[in-house]
Amino acid sequence: MANTKSAKKRVLQTAKRQLRNQSRKSSLKTAIKRVVVAIDPAGLVNVETAKSLLVSAESKIARAKGKGLMHRNTAARKISRLAKKVAAAARTA
Repeated sequence: MANTKSAKKRVLQTAKRQLRNQSRKSSLKTAIKRVVVAIDPAGLVNVETAKSLLVSAESKIARAKGKGLMHRNTAARKISRLAKKVAAAARTA
């Protein structure tokens, strides 16, 4: 355990930040999964729902990038791949 007052404070701050980041990451993964499930080829493809979920997921990814939760290139890659999947589903539907 930390000995100094400042070290104890840093431990508390780290724990708080860790919980916050964990929540954001979980929310982000859920948003991405919802888009993927909406365009699942096994089920019915609802393009409008997938597009609205994509907008929501893009927003969460951008926010995560801004908060330093993920690298900017990672965020761009995830958004690009999701958009490609939704576009492909829209073409086939």
